[in-house]
Amino acid sequence: MEKAKVYFTDFRTQLEVSQGEKLKRLCRKAGIGDIDFDGKFTAIKMHFGELGNFSYIRPNYVKAVADLIKELGGKPFLTDCNTLYPGSRKNAVDHLYNAEVNGFNSVTTGCYVIIADGLKGTDEAEVVVPNGEYCKEALIGRALYDADIIISLSHFKGHEMTGFGGAIKNVGMGGGSRAGKMQQHNEGKPRVREDLCRNCKKCSRECGSDAISYESGKAVINQDICKGCGRCVGACAFDAIYTPYDIATETLCCKMAEYTAAILNDKPSFHISLIMDVSPNCDCHGENDAPILPNIGMLASFDPVALDQACADLCLAAEPVRNSQLGDNLAKEGWHHHHDHFLDSNPNVKWKETLIHGEKIGLGTREYELIKM
Repeated sequence: MEKAKVYFTDFRTQLEVSQGEKLKRLCRKAGIGDIDFDGKFTAIKMHFGELGNFSYIRPNYVKAVADLIKELGGKPFLTDCNTLYPGSRKNAVDHLYNAEVNGFNSVTTGCYVIIADGLKGTDEAEVVVPNGEYCKEALIGRALYDADIIISLSHFKGHEMTGFGGAIKNVGMGGGSRAGKMQQHNEGKPRVREDLCRNCKKCSRECGSDAISYESGKAVINQDICKGCGRCVGACAFDAIYTPYDIATETLCCKMAEYTAAILNDKPSFHISLIMDVSPNCDCHGENDAPILPNIGMLASFDPVALDQACADLCLAAEPVRNSQLGDNLAKEGWHHHHDHFLDSNPNVKWKETLIHGEKIGLGTREYELIKM
């Protein structure tokens, strides 16, 4: 497979040239105009950010993409699927309110929000996974299935289970219905290190399955009820909750790539990532810690694997922010330095597996040419 083209521009700009205009120029240069948008329903798959989280993509960037799609003749709408865990996006009513509060509406973005898997996360389509090894069928949000074209607009950031969240996570995990997310998460249910548990009960407040109770002042996870979504892992500030088997994280990453392949199969797609406000954890959290890396730039490509690989490489080459989760870890006495910003920020992640498996099943290639604007 020949190298994929990934287009890049930093956040520097000239007088009277907005970041939105610069993003539109990037997309045009990357070839988005080669897609036939004429009268086509175009899903802009994105993440609206949990209430209380401020690191998600600003609506201004979303409007630039939506306006460009309309200029090209398409009918864009913003979309995401409901979540497994408790929070402000677990059903369409709360999810739409969340999007509105965080600034995503028809005035600010120029198009409407449609929750892809419906009111309760059950409006889904079952589709075949091409070359699937872990999933033969994927359960995806109906609106994504019905869309003619898919544009993924991702905030590239860290993640406590998958290392980072980029185009593949945005489409694969984000595009799964609630049942689809359960299918991806059903390996490697978390366990508790009792000696580290401080009985703060943050984990139980995050659990969407009521699977966590407290016995003798320590958290206990009911493995029969637990969905394996990992929210408790991210909620614990004391590393008391962990995923016990490396294969669990690897399997999650592989399933995520397979879901992406299923969603994008036989449809025109284009992928955009913004490396900015690089929080250590997912935008699904109701807060965002300080960025672990400086703002780097905007990237676009037809290849989601190449795009994620390019984003990862740019992040790995960047200087860590000292006053951050990554910086604090690197400053700890005796810290085992992995020379990998994602792994040093969130130990035990297996982010490369997403890209390796994505390439293996034909989703894209890890070999790319970075074209700077």
